[in-house]
Amino acid sequence: MRARSRLRSVDGMSRRSARRIRLAVAAAVILLGGLAVHVFAIGAVGAFVADALYASFVAVLIAIVLPAVRIGIAPAIALVVCAAIELWQLTPVPAELSRTVPGAALVVGSTFSWIDLVAYAVGAAAAVPIEVWSRRASAAAAGSSRGGATTPSADAPASRPREGRPSR
Repeated sequence: MRARSRLRSVDGMSRRSARRIRLAVAAAVILLGGLAVHVFAIGAVGAFVADALYASFVAVLIAIVLPAVRIGIAPAIALVVCAAIELWQLTPVPAELSRTVPGAALVVGSTFSWIDLVAYAVGAAAAVPIEVWSRRASAAAAGSSRGGATTPSADAPASRPREGRPSR
């Protein structure tokens, strides 16, 4: 019960809920950016940026699902997931899915490329500041002394002097 009360902010929304909302907004921005890059950018640079945004998007989604993990864990999991999908592209299954299922190419790709692994690492690393921001913003909104200037005893009355004789 005590740990649960510490997670509540002034307006009753938990810090985890507030963090999830911030991360969902970040995920939406990343997704829109990734789709824009996919539509408008051409060439190797566009593909690299799109892959990096894909890894950042996966990291933010993992942070939404697992809000209590330490900073850096969600991007590390995202890097492993993205690398596994990229390595899966060494088999014919993703290419077949991309050919037969509309939109599957955006999720599983179709052909393996070493440079994609580098892009995923860059994208996962770029997700770390997003995690830090979401935690600090949630802590500040909840009145945490780590994220803001308030403390739990800020509204407590001043202490009264002791009655009786002072000890020497």
